[in-house]
Amino acid sequence: MPFRKACGPQLANSPTVIVMVGLPARGKTYISKKLTRYLNWIGVPTKVFNVGEYRREAVKHYSSYDFFRPDNEEAMKVRRQCAMAALRDVKLYLTEEAGQIAVFDATNTTRERRGMILNFAKENGFKVFFIESVCNDPNVVATNVMEVKLSSPDYRDCNSTDAMEDFMKRINCYQASYQPLDPDDYDRELSLIKVIDVGRRFLVNRVQDHIQSRIVYYLMNIHVQPRTIYLCRHGESEFNLKGRIGGDSGLSNRGKKFAVALNKFVEEQNLKDLKIWTSQLKRTIQTAEALQLPYEQWKALNEIDAGVCEEMTYEEIREQHPEEFALRDQDKYYYRYPSGESYQDLVQRLEPVIMELERQENVLVICHQAVMRCLLAYFLDKSADEMPYLKCPLHTVLKLTPVAYGCRVESISLNIEAVNTHRDRPEEAKKGPNPLMRRNSVTPLASPEPTKKPRINSLEEHVAVSPALPGCVPQEVPTQMPGQNMNTSQKPS
Repeated sequence: MPFRKACGPQLANSPTVIVMVGLPARGKTYISKKLTRYLNWIGVPTKVFNVGEYRREAVKHYSSYDFFRPDNEEAMKVRRQCAMAALRDVKLYLTEEAGQIAVFDATNTTRERRGMILNFAKENGFKVFFIESVCNDPNVVATNVMEVKLSSPDYRDCNSTDAMEDFMKRINCYQASYQPLDPDDYDRELSLIKVIDVGRRFLVNRVQDHIQSRIVYYLMNIHVQPRTIYLCRHGESEFNLKGRIGGDSGLSNRGKKFAVALNKFVEEQNLKDLKIWTSQLKRTIQTAEALQLPYEQWKALNEIDAGVCEEMTYEEIREQHPEEFALRDQDKYYYRYPSGESYQDLVQRLEPVIMELERQENVLVICHQAVMRCLLAYFLDKSADEMPYLKCPLHTVLKLTPVAYGCRVESISLNIEAVNTHRDRPEEAKKGPNPLMRRNSVTPLASPEPTKKPRINSLEEHVAVSPALPGCVPQEVPTQMPGQNMNTSQKPS
């Protein structure tokens, strides 16, 4: 499809260049990488273009802060060439590589540099959104320098004291010519957000479209406080044992043992103000009950809906819906069960959960295989193609610790045996798409008149509340204790 004319009207879905602004050690790269991870996760193709990497490629050996002095004309010429090279790659990504958002990660501290970027965007029909990170707290800046900057390639052969001194002088080189964004006067026509003191305050100006509003919302929810997120599936269920997917089954005997072991594990972690979240399905609630702590139920954490295939084994699906079985194997992320959901649908459903996880500190999420895969893909920056095949075994806790530019993961088995519910990617699926592929259609190929099995027989039979935290239950869901009789089954992976 030919690219729109540069001088034509700006379309609602025109590609966007996000331009970072701010002095060194203000968290620009942290924001760039985290925001890019989020946008890719929700399905918006995004890539970071870090001008510092272009500079390190052009200048193999970094000597000192002198390179960044404003009166170093030769260095200034090199830095401008690096910025132009990055912008050329931005154009290539947005016009020929199906990119939708490019994050231009550099200091961009002068109006002259920002003007150059605005002209570049106008010539190519791109929208521009500025993100300026402002922080004058010397303790925050020093911490950022120690945790991130001193480990950069620039200081590979330098001791920490000398590196710290050099980097602070580098900041001073930028400080002399820094022109902050001025939304009240000079920059009043620009679309921008100023993130002040690591999210203590925000200033937003002229948001142009839906994606910019989502970016603003995301930036207003993230924080940098140390915390730990624990992800695990419910204990083994009765339908796990039978190989059935869907429904709302209770725990097996081994699943109950896992719940007890999880209680011991949580006690050993000795976490302050631990939040516990579950789905509204029986097996996660029974697992949480053993912890004897308050917990919250999220409908958004319910397992992927298998539609007409609920409560069936994979063998039964292969026999009764052979085309559906083949279609799901061909593209598991986009495939939607007839009258059910796809992994893509699940990501959209889980976005509020991610937002709230970003706001919280220590959280334990007791969920389901497909749900856990989606959450894990967000934190580990996994692609849509990888997501449906991430290994999330039963009776294993994944401990996620956010670090500077990513997330450290530790897998902890609680040594309670359980069935293996993981299905590897079929060899046929690795060969590429099939002409039969049906993406996100609610009309099944194999069943002209699907009859979706209900998740529950009636509202009165649904488990909904923990007696420890009655205020967390949605009003429309009546209450029932986890031990009471209900339809049983387990959600699909």
